[in-house]
Amino acid sequence: MIGEAVWWTTIVDATLVRHHPEAYDEVMAEQNLPEQRLIQGTLAGLRFVRNQIGQGVDLAELIEPGAPGPDADRGCITGWKWKPAPEPEVEPLPERGQAWEMTRYRAYQAQLAGRTIGETFGQVAAFLKLAAANAPPITEAKVQSTP
Repeated sequence: MIGEAVWWTTIVDATLVRHHPEAYDEVMAEQNLPEQRLIQGTLAGLRFVRNQIGQGVDLAELIEPGAPGPDADRGCITGWKWKPAPEPEVEPLPERGQAWEMTRYRAYQAQLAGRTIGETFGQVAAFLKLAAANAPPITEAKVQSTP
């Protein structure tokens, strides 16, 4: 479930950035500077997780169950935490790819490691919902079919 949430969150973010950059940037600009950095860092950290999963890293290497609590018997995972991650192997990547992956890794360490799953997704979900709400609707006139 967490892997799916990572995948879909990063897909929604990328879709908004590519197809509705004005709405995305407008909502981002409405955030104060610390909030902007938090959102951007969290999304970059989630991209790191997505890339790690895509390279065959078991998600269990990046998360740990939270302390037992009143919701533990209901399978609540929002209290689970991101673990600190070892530095990724970037040598096979081109120089630019190495820099991008290390930036994402540092964002993961700064914004995700030690924080709960619920906290992480709560922060970015609120931002992405605002950006999506400000994006113009896709009309049939804008949709183009490919032959």
